[in-house]
Amino acid sequence: MSLGQKSSTDPGAMLTSLLNKREKLRQELRSIEKQVYELETSYLQESSHIGNALKGFEGFLSSSKSTASAKRSRKFQPEDRVFSLSSVTSPAAEELGVGREGKPCSKQLH
Repeated sequence: MSLGQKSSTDPGAMLTSLLNKREKLRQELRSIEKQVYELETSYLQESSHIGNALKGFEGFLSSSKSTASAKRSRKFQPEDRVFSLSSVTSPAAEELGVGREGKPCSKQLH
């Protein structure tokens, strides 16, 4: 039976079905956002001492000169999370306090 046929017979069943589907999609979105967050963290940490697509590659040629500066430059700002911050429901957006359903925005991104 298709979704359209259900609506004509039982609106309550259709509503339940749609709510279940919505919850499943929310969980799937959460899982994908978490994966993006973790991969982005790995990329930003591993590439920060030689350079990356966000900060440039100035450190690439000088990466063998100073390990102390490499350790110091491994820190990145939460605002560097371009991919995670593209969704207001991601873990990075929650860290920065960017708006989510029912939550006020406490910080604006520029």
